[in-house]
Amino acid sequence: MKVVVVESPAKAKTINKYLGSDFVVLASYGHVRDLPAKDGSVKPDDGFAMDWETDPKSERHLKDITSAVKGADKLFLATDPDREGEAISWHVKRVLEERGALKKVEVKRVVFNEITKTAVLDAMRNPRDIHQELVDAYLARRALDYLVGFTLSPVLWRKLPGSRSAGRVQSVALRLICERESEIESFTSREYWSLAADFLTPKGQMLTASLTQLDGRRLDKFDLGDAGAAAAAKARVEAASFAVDSVERKKARRHPFAPFTTSTLQQEASRKLHFSAKQTMQTAQRLYEGIDIGGETVGLITYMRTDGVTMAAEAVAAIRALIGGEFGKSYLPEAPRVYKTKTKNAQEAHECIRPTDVSRHPSQVAHHLDRDQLRLYELIWKRAVASQMASAELDQVAVDIAGADRRIVLRATGSVVVFDGFMKVYREDRDDAPTAGAEDDDTDRLLPDVAGGDRMERKDVRTEQHFTQPPPRFSEASLVKRLEELGIGRPSTYASILSVLQERNYVRLDQRRFIPEDRGRLVTAFLEQYFKRYVEYNFTADLENQLDDISGGRIDWRQVLEEFWRSFSAAVGDTKELRVADVIDALDRELGPHFFPTPADGADPRVCPTCGSGRLSLKLGKYGAFIGCSSYPECRYTRPLVVADGDAPAEGSEGPKELGHVPATGEPVSLRTGPYGWYVQQGDGPKPKRVSLYAGLEPATLGIDVALQLLSLPREIGLHPETRKPIAAGVGRFGPYLLHDGAYKSLPKGDDVLTVGLNRAVDLLAQGKGRKAAAALKTLGDHDGKPVTVHEGRYGPYVSRDGIHATLPRGAEPMEVTMDEAVALIAAKAARSPAKPVKAKKAAAKPKAAAKPKAEGAAKAPAKTAAAPKAAKKAPAKKKAAVKA
Repeated sequence: MKVVVVESPAKAKTINKYLGSDFVVLASYGHVRDLPAKDGSVKPDDGFAMDWETDPKSERHLKDITSAVKGADKLFLATDPDREGEAISWHVKRVLEERGALKKVEVKRVVFNEITKTAVLDAMRNPRDIHQELVDAYLARRALDYLVGFTLSPVLWRKLPGSRSAGRVQSVALRLICERESEIESFTSREYWSLAADFLTPKGQMLTASLTQLDGRRLDKFDLGDAGAAAAAKARVEAASFAVDSVERKKARRHPFAPFTTSTLQQEASRKLHFSAKQTMQTAQRLYEGIDIGGETVGLITYMRTDGVTMAAEAVAAIRALIGGEFGKSYLPEAPRVYKTKTKNAQEAHECIRPTDVSRHPSQVAHHLDRDQLRLYELIWKRAVASQMASAELDQVAVDIAGADRRIVLRATGSVVVFDGFMKVYREDRDDAPTAGAEDDDTDRLLPDVAGGDRMERKDVRTEQHFTQPPPRFSEASLVKRLEELGIGRPSTYASILSVLQERNYVRLDQRRFIPEDRGRLVTAFLEQYFKRYVEYNFTADLENQLDDISGGRIDWRQVLEEFWRSFSAAVGDTKELRVADVIDALDRELGPHFFPTPADGADPRVCPTCGSGRLSLKLGKYGAFIGCSSYPECRYTRPLVVADGDAPAEGSEGPKELGHVPATGEPVSLRTGPYGWYVQQGDGPKPKRVSLYAGLEPATLGIDVALQLLSLPREIGLHPETRKPIAAGVGRFGPYLLHDGAYKSLPKGDDVLTVGLNRAVDLLAQGKGRKAAAALKTLGDHDGKPVTVHEGRYGPYVSRDGIHATLPRGAEPMEVTMDEAVALIAAKAARSPAKPVKAKKAAAKPKAAAKPKAEGAAKAPAKTAAAPKAAKKAPAKKKAAVKA
């Protein structure tokens, strides 16, 4: 007998169908052991020896593997083909050796990049030994992360109360987010103007051009710096006569993008599908491990943790055959496209992420996949196919229109796609672009046919005011991209980095952008003050290089740890004598120039604006850091950690902050705070219009532009394509919402009520209908005449029958649950359910509902009130337990 060990039961189920009856395929359910979460698990003084502890949840699976191996002659370790997979195989082997289960058992390692019958059988014919260098790289990484976490975190707890913990890579990612926020807060907006004019061509066609030269000199962005300069330029244009000075035409080619790596998949899934990095990887994992298609379980994509862009020759050939047959020879380049990775410190030479069989068109497998799986598979399929298609061809045109003396020149530009090439299948979205998905603002903007010397009849001339914008906050996509550019982290770590930062409440995700919390900003400032070297980007990237050198056998892993530990432990030792007050004072000095910039009039920025005598400084309270007055408690002025702008609203300040005026009416627009939070108000009449600020809008940085957009709500987005009824977006009592045909739908986090478009709104409304009853992943059959189904819910997988839902145990595979297991879970849930007593109470309360003028809700109130004291007694204990946990 031969035993094969993989990580997951889904993968085991798929592989088991490919192998013969003399094979037993078992799952380890991920890592089987780890370093205990206590001090001393890594011993620097003993050659960095490590104490490993078997996960209690893994013990049952290890017993099954041990039992099976004792009766086998061969053991194949078939975990994933990366560093983590190699480590899992190593751990399984070591545990089995310690238990004496491998006597006379040959142990081999097999790897495959895709879970298909051909790939698995080929791997089984070509086994190898465990790659010790990859294991050493894992050991070094795990030891480094442990030493940083369990050495630095206690320092944070003692010196910076309220902090959670610190991590080797997460702290660097946090620094990126905090630095970007500091840039935004210190950004000074600058005014500038643009001028555009409409011209009528000799053939009666309209053409719009922008002013590029004035007085014979090319205009810079800020040359029209105010309304006066713009008005003067407008008068000059209106007084001149114009003709076409030149017409430039050129051909341009746009090339396809490389197939997906882990980071580019996470970035595009974030932009196009609004997936988090974690959601992307979980969905990709299911596509990789196998989907039941027509009675055959098969992996639909190749391994999803990779930084390689190469593609297997047979896959390239299959894609080229599909392109030629489905799109025609004009879409097929003469030779296959070859891509090389541009990623800094690319790790193992894995293949790109692609479909295992490109002939499986997304439309053909749609009914076998859930919504997320289908959308991600379609994205991967299109990107892979497009990567081997011909380049797109564009005609680009630039027309210069000049005044008689050529001292005034306006330019019109446009481009037309004359051959769409790969764009027929796929277009990549961009981060922080004015128009999402637009690769070129002038694409498909066709200009009228004109020639040099043509007289142009000037029509409308208009000027427009603009203000420079601060750099955008990081989205998940742009942060992953930046981490990859800096060489920080690896494909398998990006999702966990982003998750950990949010779980520790160091950052929050609002409107799909990361905003650092006060706690995160303080931790970053603390680390930069006392552990600057260890949060430097180059240092972290160099450490990743050394880990790669270990995996390549070029350096000993213990040597890397010794060099790191020598300087790191010394830095930790230097902080032992620090007092908390000293740390706060140091952070106040460090953050002072940022939070208290000197105003234009040269006044002291630390003078309290409320009492006029106290001094503002950094304070640390129960709920985090803030700016407070030294005259507390006489003066209670406080404000959050934002840059002081002279009149920013604060908790201790009085009166509204005027933001500007409504252009059409001249009414003042102000920012105010009330018992329910911050809001903007238009006018000062008896019933002024008011709109609440929703989560993600910061009072201290709110400007007149956003305030006017809020006051214009609700806004009509467009007509629903099916009902032809309008869809509106607004802000209500419970936050941002969509309204269609009398039904309301709350906008989820990540969608902005001010910018959400028609396609996204229709999609969200459709999701709203779907959530009333989550689609079944699997129907197990009927029990007592009622169907028993398996679902994927908001809080994990569950089974359902006749309205009773029972959550599956942690670690259980939804597709593996049996009818007997499901019925037992549902019966246990029904036994715990208080459904019958509740119905009895309602029945007893019903007669009261008939009494007038009380409504039904009022009649029920006494019954609920009577039960309240008992619940109230339990509530404090429950809350205390939660805090302790």
